[in-house]
Amino acid sequence: MPTKVENLLQQRPVFLIVGVRGFGESLRDAGHQVVFLDWSPPAGGDPKLAALLDDLL
Repeated sequence: MPTKVENLLQQRPVFLIVGVRGFGESLRDAGHQVVFLDWSPPAGGDPKLAALLDDLL
């Protein structure tokens, strides 16, 4: 009976792409399953504003 790891290794990978859409499109064009995640840094990358937002939580 195959182990969970053996079963996992027999499946095709699914790639989660965060940010670099071109890299994911290349994987998809090569026949891989790809999930794109739209993400941007909190507060547009402004560390002071991000810290203020973090204080709200």
